[in-house]
Amino acid sequence: MKVSVDMGSCHGHQMCAIAAPEVFGSDELGNAKVLIEGDLPTELEGKARRAEANCPERAIIISE
Repeated sequence: MKVSVDMGSCHGHQMCAIAAPEVFGSDELGNAKVLIEGDLPTELEGKARRAEANCPERAIIISE
């Protein structure tokens, strides 16, 4: 599973970082950024899905 952020949609609410701080952080503007490059470790997939579900803008993109 890979995770990315649609930067055009993200408004910097940081709900993703609250749901999955191991996966998401913030850039210099306060918008979300993915902290892990490449495939996520299996143990973080549930947290990434929770972050996707909690994003008000639906800016989290998960690809299998």
